[in-house]
Amino acid sequence: MTKALVVGAGLAGPVAAMALLRAGIDAVVHEAYERDAVGVGAFLTLSVNGLDALRAVGLDDLVAGLGHPTPRMVMHNHRGRRLAAFDAAGSRTVGRSDLYRALRDEALSRGVEFVHGSRLTGATPTGGGVTARFADGRTDHGDLLVGADGLRSRVRTLIDPAAPAPRRVPLLNAGGFARGLRLPDERGTMQMMFGRRCFFCWIVVGEDEVWWFANPPQPEEQSREQLAAVGQEEARSRLHALLADDPGPAAAILDHTSRIEYGWPTYDLPSVPVWHRDRMVVIGDAAHTAAPSSGQGAAMAFEDAVQLARCLRDLPDVPAAFAAYERLRRARVERVVAQGRRTSTAKVAGPVGRLVRDLGMPVFARLLARNGGAAQAWLFDHHIEWAERVRA
Repeated sequence: MTKALVVGAGLAGPVAAMALLRAGIDAVVHEAYERDAVGVGAFLTLSVNGLDALRAVGLDDLVAGLGHPTPRMVMHNHRGRRLAAFDAAGSRTVGRSDLYRALRDEALSRGVEFVHGSRLTGATPTGGGVTARFADGRTDHGDLLVGADGLRSRVRTLIDPAAPAPRRVPLLNAGGFARGLRLPDERGTMQMMFGRRCFFCWIVVGEDEVWWFANPPQPEEQSREQLAAVGQEEARSRLHALLADDPGPAAAILDHTSRIEYGWPTYDLPSVPVWHRDRMVVIGDAAHTAAPSSGQGAAMAFEDAVQLARCLRDLPDVPAAFAAYERLRRARVERVVAQGRRTSTAKVAGPVGRLVRDLGMPVFARLLARNGGAAQAWLFDHHIEWAERVRA
């Protein structure tokens, strides 16, 4: 086995390519878009388990210089009452564009080839491998094909034409970077407020800089064109109206944000029955999409990439390697997706749901503190030992 075709050059694709290289498999990354993703998106939080996965392939130091530590989360209700505080030691919040650029540049320096403008249209098993076909008429042949092409994965439907469609979560996402605003909150702490009509989170990251995101409710699905038509001032006005009755600095943060990233919808993908067929396999959001509220999207993709590379390294039979990869990953990622769904539901709770949340969250926080965080150990303490051999 000498060559893998990786479809998708977001975050999962470059990490998968580098993990495969470390396992002795060359990788070419094909990306549908003509240009890279520098400058695209707001930010994301990398949990400690995601950073541990990067460490397995020598990428932890690369990420350690990005963004800001976010070791703590504090929850508030719509009246400003503090509900709970949770330890998130080891987590980092990083600009998505900065993370993408760092991973891409590192992959290039390690010898990974990137081909942009390669929109996958089909793939056929041929000669003990797979031949990929692209919209511009090009083809490429490899020993296997890895779908790291996200929520609307083409590879997923090539593997299984009956694959389920993503499930909509009734929330939109918005976010940005406020500058020139000094807030008294502890630097690096994620301050989360379950507002009356909108969830809002802010993080003080410097003397006068605040990173933030919001989840406006969206009961009815809107098209990409409808959401793209929302201008900056309309977005600001909508968020002001949703957050007007809540305590906290949301209004000032919005007014100090020059560009608001607004209106990308939320989906999840609870269970994909078929992850692999012939010499094709899916990882990351192509296999299991968790709502952003899980805080685990990137981490799960990085774990997938590392585990897949280990399986291919140790099990030369590709179908057996794919089966081992699925065995190592499926139960864990589906549990994360379910947790993300529950967390998202709490953000759009009605009066009864708010009461249950406000009563239950402090109890849960006390129980978690009492057992030293053991209830969340399955998630955050997960470790992949690169040197350990994978067995069928």
